[in-house]
Amino acid sequence: MTSLSVNQNKLQKRLRRLTAEAVTDYNMIEEGDKVMVCLSGGKDSYTLLDMLLYLQKVAPICFELVAVNMDQKQPGFPEEVLPAYLDSIGVAYHILERDTYSIVKEKVPEGKTTCSLCSRLRRGNLYTFADEIGATKMALGHHRDDIVETFFLNMFYGGNLKAMPPKLRSDDGRNVVIRPLAYCNEKDIAAYARMREFPIIPCNLCGSQENLQRKVVKEMLQNWERETPGRVENIFRALRNVQPSQLADPKLFDFVSLQIDEQATPRFVNVMNL
Repeated sequence: MTSLSVNQNKLQKRLRRLTAEAVTDYNMIEEGDKVMVCLSGGKDSYTLLDMLLYLQKVAPICFELVAVNMDQKQPGFPEEVLPAYLDSIGVAYHILERDTYSIVKEKVPEGKTTCSLCSRLRRGNLYTFADEIGATKMALGHHRDDIVETFFLNMFYGGNLKAMPPKLRSDDGRNVVIRPLAYCNEKDIAAYARMREFPIIPCNLCGSQENLQRKVVKEMLQNWERETPGRVENIFRALRNVQPSQLADPKLFDFVSLQIDEQATPRFVNVMNL
């Protein structure tokens, strides 16, 4: 076995192991689930589908997978790519045609970033479609780096401490969103996508500017990682090890009623009372 194939084998095993651990830790998939895998045509969603297909074969439970792509009618979108790929691997799928592109171009001024509105429209349509087809879980391709970036975006620009949870129930209670790649890093996913030669569809068809705030945060984290390897992993580990009493949110911890415990054992004995 060549050095390259050894490294490729290790990469695949690592991604499979981390995906299985995340699915298990958060009880993402249960017996009889119908999992709607949201497939955009990017490296993350292709890897997500690939990992779930493997888990479907080896897991001790039975669950159904159905891939769903939302064709948002961007000019130049290669609509034949995903159906051809999914047919080639024998995965059931739906192509959801929704002209959100026209809505975005109408609502967002020229030159402004369209990603936020585009994302909200896509999410809303996918939530509704998941309900229509009876999907019990909705799988998204967000990975560890996405989660950490979102944490800093919310802290720096939104003034709140939140990220992307590996498992989430929608506000109306109708959908459960899962992120099986939550423990996987973007570098590994990119390498795996190249190794598998997935037919990637670029996310620049609409001519939108890149989300500049996310770009700044991504570059900051990449610089930190270069200077101190493992820092991003430590940040993600911190998101899984939250101690509300050491923060400052009175809704999460009862600071108002906090007082000394009269029953606590004294730290020392007063020798004058002996």
